[in-house]
Amino acid sequence: MVGITSAWLGKGFKSAAARRYDQGWIDRIRLYVRGGSGGNGLPKVGGIGGNGGSVIIKASDTVKSLKLIAQKNPNKRFIGGDGGHSRTVRLLGESGSNVEVNVPVGVTVVSEHGRVLADLCKHGETAVVAKGGMGGMPSTDFLGSHGERQSIQLDLKLIGDVGFVGFPNAGKSTLLKALSRASPKIASYPFTTIRPNLGICEFEDLRRITFADLPGLIEGAHKNLGMGHSFLKHVERTRALMFVVDINGFQLNSTSPLRSALQTILILNRELELYREDLLDKPASCVISKMDSKNAGVSFEKLKSELENLEEIMHDVVDEEFRPERLIRFSDVIPVSAKFSPKTIEFLKYRVRNIIDSAEDESNSSFIEAL
Repeated sequence: MVGITSAWLGKGFKSAAARRYDQGWIDRIRLYVRGGSGGNGLPKVGGIGGNGGSVIIKASDTVKSLKLIAQKNPNKRFIGGDGGHSRTVRLLGESGSNVEVNVPVGVTVVSEHGRVLADLCKHGETAVVAKGGMGGMPSTDFLGSHGERQSIQLDLKLIGDVGFVGFPNAGKSTLLKALSRASPKIASYPFTTIRPNLGICEFEDLRRITFADLPGLIEGAHKNLGMGHSFLKHVERTRALMFVVDINGFQLNSTSPLRSALQTILILNRELELYREDLLDKPASCVISKMDSKNAGVSFEKLKSELENLEEIMHDVVDEEFRPERLIRFSDVIPVSAKFSPKTIEFLKYRVRNIIDSAEDESNSSFIEAL
């Protein structure tokens, strides 16, 4: 399951969640779109009506959230311009104006029936979601046709190099701040992060790696408990995963069981497996956080031993419902203290870079061999 890295360089080495979800940041929105009607032709001189304008969704790097769309268009209706009628002074009617809706890069366009119409993963990519009607001509008795109309859903999935996966209060926000230039909200209680945060780590050679700090999962996230699907979907487009696990374990509240670091890893593994098993194919590392805690060094040594024999002991560690059928393969298990040991963070930066580069080289080699 893992490759243990002895890199401890520091000293001593609508659930409640749904109600707290940040409504100021929107990653899903429904729109009504309709193409413009085509103009009528002019039978007595064979004039042709202009085509109606279309509604086009366009990915743009300058748009960071779907919130702006809702602010500018509270009714969430986008309608293309109607084509001009043919007339004696203009036999070919004017084309109706297109309506372009700019959206963040990473948006999936889905029809009202659940069919994926487009995946816009690059700046400038477009999708016509409601084509304008044709202008009137002899074959239509010179009558213009109506434009297409439908309801669509825009579903934003963040695109980042590395996606953080962990329970609430595992130290993900602190780690993001240490790794990048982001300034996420940090506090010592669960659900501090209630919207995804992106941070950019820049190296001396100007190479950049983007880290996505996702809100903490809870047990049952794959069933959409605690906004599970809204958070898990952002892992889909990351190039690599980083489990962030508190060495002291995790307890959601006083009535919830205390999960050890090992149990946390297994439960997170199971949640990803049940949501989308192919997520386990991504390059992955595991960061053991809060190594400045009392007796953390002893706890980490025990965890290393358990991970090395995980397949043999797994049945005794968690109940069957939390037991993964397929274990994720970690490139490294890296202990860090994001607050008190800059050296561990510096090591982590370069280790993550190597993991991503190695995975990319392997992918390129496979592609070349296939050719």
